[in-house]
Amino acid sequence: MAQLVSTPSVNASSSLLNPSSASKLKPSSIPSRFRGAQRREGKRSNGSSRSRVEAVASRISTLLPVSPDDLLKADEEFQKLKTVQQRGNESLSVWSNPNVRRKTKIVCTIGPSTNTREMIWKLAEAGMNVARLNMSHGDHASHQKVIDLVKEYNALCKDNVISIMLDTKGPEVRSGDLPQPINLVTGQEFTFTIKRGVSTDDSVSVNYDDFVNDVEAGDMLLVDGGMMSLMVKSKTKDDVKCEVVDGGELKSRRHLNVRGKSATLPSITEKDWDDIKFGVENKVDYYAVSFVKDADVVHELKEYLQSCDADIHVIVKIESADSIPNLHSIITASDGAMVARGDLGAELPIEEVPLLQEEIIGMCRSMGKAVIVATNMLESMITHPMPTRAEVSDIAIAVREGADAVMLSGETAHGKHPLKAVKVMHTVALRTEATLDGSEKPANLGHAFKNHMSEMFAYHATMMSNTLGTSTIVFTRTGFMAILLSHFRPSGTIFAFTDEERVRQRLALYQGVCPIYMQFSDDAEKTFAEALSYLQEHGMVKQGEEVALVQSGRQPIWRSQSTHNIQVRQV
Repeated sequence: MAQLVSTPSVNASSSLLNPSSASKLKPSSIPSRFRGAQRREGKRSNGSSRSRVEAVASRISTLLPVSPDDLLKADEEFQKLKTVQQRGNESLSVWSNPNVRRKTKIVCTIGPSTNTREMIWKLAEAGMNVARLNMSHGDHASHQKVIDLVKEYNALCKDNVISIMLDTKGPEVRSGDLPQPINLVTGQEFTFTIKRGVSTDDSVSVNYDDFVNDVEAGDMLLVDGGMMSLMVKSKTKDDVKCEVVDGGELKSRRHLNVRGKSATLPSITEKDWDDIKFGVENKVDYYAVSFVKDADVVHELKEYLQSCDADIHVIVKIESADSIPNLHSIITASDGAMVARGDLGAELPIEEVPLLQEEIIGMCRSMGKAVIVATNMLESMITHPMPTRAEVSDIAIAVREGADAVMLSGETAHGKHPLKAVKVMHTVALRTEATLDGSEKPANLGHAFKNHMSEMFAYHATMMSNTLGTSTIVFTRTGFMAILLSHFRPSGTIFAFTDEERVRQRLALYQGVCPIYMQFSDDAEKTFAEALSYLQEHGMVKQGEEVALVQSGRQPIWRSQSTHNIQVRQV
């Protein structure tokens, strides 16, 4: 569900005490796209339509101390700011009062740092929309505990909902167990062997019997996505002999990649099938399938789910070199994609990753599929309480490119500051969304929904939302119309009322959608009135505000199959 989270602002700057810095803030040096309010009002005069930067400069100039009393007040204000900054449970943001709904959703990986009832509740309050279970770690008992806690939260909290995503381990190639870490030095010879149980100062086992067949002399092996690298020099029947290029500390069960190659293992392993069956039994909302190389994998999984009568959507993780040539067919077969930049950057040249991210997001948008950007988004916050500026920019870029969701991995699974990481992601996404121009014509989704009348109504409902500045209300039993509206990206919130709890949970992933459970009456007008009353009671709309009400989609509710309509109603 789109979140309503209020966080204080702290942005103490030396420019507060420096008149010259204020005078340097010229609107002409700021890209016009960041002056959203000015453009939306259609005004270009120097009077009532000053840019945000000019307004800030004006406020700064009024704060300059001109007397001893003013200096004392400035010092008191500085101490207040310092006190707020030191409060550990508050996030820092230049967005002073974000009392609007964040549209970009947040996926949090649940692990040892967050697998308690208290932490899951706090993550939800901080802004988590999807709880991710990483099946590479833990066992079914530990994941069962998390699933039960999330379902308990959803049952108790009627104005928020959390989706559950089960992320398969996939065909990972890992080194074996070591009694203690080995320090690898540049130039050193080191051997990986398919023999089981080997762990010496110059050799270690791998868990993949065809490892020797998959590599050739001259290949570059990457440990943990490039934290260490080794060049393959030669190989025997059982061993791959390497020379250390970039050294470091090798620990147990480290992830191995071959630059430019993918392992010949099947995308869904025996362990993955066991985990998938576990997900079916627990009615999770999404599978994130690792190392998908072609569309056949997706078709196989969907056929299995259909045979189980399981209503679970499939997100493909784009993280292997082999998946790139088949990108279009893979995404077509799926319900969405995850840009898993860690392994993608290990198997392909790292400079290709941002280009592929933009391409995958654009492809998903054009095909009406959900898209998640993942890996290293706030990596430094695993140990540090504040992110790097590059990480903040990374989140903003994903939001601006149109991702439905951004994901936290180790930051919330085993990091020291999981709540702060979620709050940073929330405030950065919210602040970035505020700069996006909501008055623009919605993008054409290509041919994704051309065979259905609903696309035209979703398109025009979005135009209406963007022109009038209204939120949109839709009633759905399958989630189809809410998802379609989400991909057109209307400027207002999409309030999706459904009488299916599974649909409510699934819609929590989609950008701009606020899913709400409500029993539908046989009387359409009565249901409309109850929905408007609910929104007003929960502060989601105000009295006198206009909302667009859309009746369309694949499954008619209170209308004939051939009738579609859009209404504008006043609360």
